[in-house]
Order: sequence, then C-alpha cells, then structure tokens
Amino acid sequence: MRVRAIAAVLTVLAVSACSSAADSEPGPDEFLAPLGPMVTAPPGAAGAPFTDSAVLRAALLDVGDLPVGFSPVADPEEDLGLPPASEAAQSDKSSTDPALCSAVLSPVADQHPGAAASASAWFQGPNFTTVDQDAASYPTAADATQAFTDIQTTLAQCTDYSGTDADGVDVQYRVGGRDGRPAGDASIGFRLVTTSDGFSLVSDVAVAMTGSTVTQLVATGQEPIDEGVFEDMTHAAVSKLASAPAS
Repeated sequence: MRVRAIAAVLTVLAVSACSSAADSEPGPDEFLAPLGPMVTAPPGAAGAPFTDSAVLRAALLDVGDLPVGFSPVADPEEDLGLPPASEAAQSDKSSTDPALCSAVLSPVADQHPGAAASASAWFQGPNFTTVDQDAASYPTAADATQAFTDIQTTLAQCTDYSGTDADGVDVQYRVGGRDGRPAGDASIGFRLVTTSDGFSLVSDVAVAMTGSTVTQLVATGQEPIDEGVFEDMTHAAVSKLASAPAS
C-alpha cells in the first residue's frame, strides 16, 4: 500500500508540475549513505504480545505526537483518489524487479506472517509529506526477532531496484542507511529514494522491536525529514508500545 501511494504522489507531481523546486533538488545519490550492517536482537527480549488489533492501534502514534500540520488519514489510497484494489487489479501494470523487493516498506505483518495482532496509522502533512506507522505483535519474542531479521534480509538484497507503477511508468528505487539512536530492544534505520519522471520522494524509515512487537515508522516527502524530528517520533512510537497494556 505504501509504495503504491508513493508512486501515485510521484505521478501527481509529474502531471501537475506543482513543485518547480524539484528540478533543482539534489539527486537521489546525494541523499544516500551505505546501508548499515545487520542488527541482531538481544536474546531474552520480554514483553507480552498484543492480541487485539484495536488495542495495538490505540498504542500507535497519534496526531499529537507529530509535527504541527499533520492530520490523520483513514486510507491514504482513498485520499489520493486511487481506485479500489479490485478495480486496480484489472488494469494494474505495476511490477518490481527483483520481485522480492516489492516487500520493501510493506507492513511488518505482511513481511513476516503469523502476527497475533497488527495495526497501521497514516498521517498527511503539507507539500505531499506523509508519516505512516504499522506494527505487528507476535505470539513470542522469537517470532518478533525473526520478523525483524526478515526485514533486514530483504533490504540487503534490495539496495538498488526498479519497477513500474500501476500505469506502467518506470520507477527507480534506491535504499541506503541512516543513523539514529537505538530504540526499543533493537532497531535499524534506512532511507528509500523513489524516482520517476524526474521527480523523487525520500522515505526515512525506522524499524524497532520492543518485546514481541515490531513497528515500522515511515516519513516520506520531497526532501528528507529533519533528523531530530524523526528521532523524536521514533522514540515516542517505541515508548507508547512499550508502556501500553497488551491485550
């Protein structure tokens, strides 16, 4: 869902040419550092899993945890005017090469099945900026550790890939590393630059494991989000999950 919405925003930018600054912005390579090494979750991470998706959803970030100017979005694809999945499938020309890289930015629960509960929250800000969070809570910490590992395994194979959007327009993707203070029991950070028709969007991502829950936070815009702001949101997200009563 996230990648489809990002591709749709790129299409809007290209068609409307609403951002004349885009042509003068730094190229995608200037946004990227090398992807960092694999991070291993420490043994013995403890924490009861969420078993109710509504309870897990209540433990995700809310608009009060975000910078001023953001508002909740019930469904980002509906907000962008995208057709329902059933209709889109009939004319969908989207593809990803290699195919396994289509999992990049997919919700944690999709990347590693078996979650006891999962939830997502979406927010939209000015100038096509978005903040999304998803979380998956697993029956055991071992399951959560495997999910955390699976995400990194996919990233390691998808630092540079390509594809097409739903209309068949070429899209390029590049993944690099990003620094940040450790969060939760274990965490990683990375950056995805998505480019099409001369326009680029930058997605800064943090994936953190706390107990039996793995959460993914994504901030996307025409320019990278302020590092301090993103770190504050990341630690707020982990703190809320760690302190919420699991159910």
